[in-house]
Amino acid sequence: MEDVDVRKRRTMDVLLRAAEEVFRDRSIEDVTVEEIAERAGVAVGSIYNHFGSKAGLRAAVVERALEVDRSFIDMAFTPDRTPVQQLYAVAEQYLQFYLQYPEYFRMLAFPAEPGQYTAGRELSERMAKQIDAQNDRMVVAIQAAIDAGVARPVDAKKVAVVLLATWNGIISLNWRPDQLRRNESELRDLLETAADVVANGLLRSPLAGG
Repeated sequence: MEDVDVRKRRTMDVLLRAAEEVFRDRSIEDVTVEEIAERAGVAVGSIYNHFGSKAGLRAAVVERALEVDRSFIDMAFTPDRTPVQQLYAVAEQYLQFYLQYPEYFRMLAFPAEPGQYTAGRELSERMAKQIDAQNDRMVVAIQAAIDAGVARPVDAKKVAVVLLATWNGIISLNWRPDQLRRNESELRDLLETAADVVANGLLRSPLAGG
């Protein structure tokens, strides 16, 4: 006879996978528990038994996505790397996160509207805060490079935001349906190019008067 905990975990996993698909680009109020249950092949009651509510299931999906994202980014910030090497490594790990978990990437990089309900807005705010906390790790690396004299004085927070926004835009080229679509190798090359432009600058020397 199958262990109760194993059955519970299996049901939770299929519900999370179904929820990941339906919540990928839709707000919580646009999705019904019946739709999720049908997609998962389980009874509607399972959602309430394991997650308490639709909002609880949505929160569990987001938390799982954030946890996976953190695990990839952790691999970039190793003590054997210099701050600059860490920034290049973050770009690679972020790409790997997308390639292995595209639904999670879309959920975090291009979140759906939170909807009108308090639970949706609170979850959206919590997700933004945790992503911002992840971004702060890049801020620390950039500031460390500045303090070491490797990088010129800049607003580290703004540069980190620029990097993340640039990476999101580049990676999103992978799902374009037209000639602008880029494959994995091309994405990696573009990410490295973006990092090089930020790290080394585009102009050979500053232009007087802008």
